[in-house]
Amino acid sequence: MQGLLGLAKALTVVFWWVVLVNLLIPLEHPFHLLINAAGAALHGLHLLEVLMFNGCLRERSHRWFDRLQILLVGIFHVLSIPAPRKEAANA
Repeated sequence: MQGLLGLAKALTVVFWWVVLVNLLIPLEHPFHLLINAAGAALHGLHLLEVLMFNGCLRERSHRWFDRLQILLVGIFHVLSIPAPRKEAANA
């Protein structure tokens, strides 16, 4: 599972690289518009993910770095965060 998450994160970073290059050196019409629209939509989706998972990140030691990674790779970073351990109830 970790290998697939790593591959998905790498492909997402490649997509953001394509969007950045497209902003600096626009491709032919209509491809530059499509890439910009896809980048804007994905950025909006990642912003929603940060808002949705903000409560889960409050207990993390590097929560701002986690938020930045969610903005970059989205749900793939959320899936790679280990579940919090529950303490055994002392009775």
